Amino acid sequence: YGDVPVVKGINLSIARGETFAIVGESGSGKSSMARVVVGLLPRWTGDVRLDGESLSPALAQRSRDKLRRVQMVHQMPDVALNPRQSLAEIIGRPVGFYFNRPRNAIKERVVELLQLVGLPADFVSRRPGQLSGGQKQRVCIARALAAEPDLIICDEPTSALDPLVAEEVLKILRRLQDELGVAYMFITHDLGTVRRIAHRTAVMLKGEIIAQGPTAEIFSPPFHPYTERLIASVPEMDTHWLDAVLATRTLQ
Repeated sequence: YGDVPVVKGINLSIARGETFAIVGESGSGKSSMARVVVGLLPRWTGDVRLDGESLSPALAQRSRDKLRRVQMVHQMPDVALNPRQSLAEIIGRPVGFYFNRPRNAIKERVVELLQLVGLPADFVSRRPGQLSGGQKQRVCIARALAAEPDLIICDEPTSALDPLVAEEVLKILRRLQDELGVAYMFITHDLGTVRRIAHRTAVMLKGEIIAQGPTAEIFSPPFHPYTERLIASVPEMDTHWLDAVLATRTLQ
């Protein structure tokens, strides 16, 4: 930002079909790094490679095929979706842009994508304002899938959702990965989610990765001191809280 680097010394790789989680407190540089990868923020130095081929720092300078292969699902679907467009237009645009299909084929593909994320075919004529938060995020996922990408960057995709709805979205992402072999860079502060879905995890602090490896190892002792603080900051539910309250009342 200005003359101050907000992300530096990053070195990581993501395999096909892998979920690689990026965790850290707010302001640690997670989303900035994601925007550099997708081309929304320019980088000063370094390189971003896809199958060994360098990606241009600027989105506008990337070829159509390289744009297609890296997609993004944003945190706030309300902001990411145009309220004036129907789902047919929202999801159909990348189908037409990347694959130059005729109108009828685009409509058929939109229906397929809606069903792939668990939405009925008759949603094609709906607009975002007619959908719930979870349905909107499914539309964002369908739009990303429309490009048939190799990598989807998921930037806090469930943080704005009700826990039950968020769990359904995570199940959809896992199923799609199993079916399509797509890789995810999954940015989140929810350590519980990371433990459930990520194959490998990197921990960021002040714009740098201070630990990375298989998720089970990252969250097993001995911890990096910052990782230990992150884990300690997450409250754990006491499943016997009601018994304790009743026992206290009995004693009184």
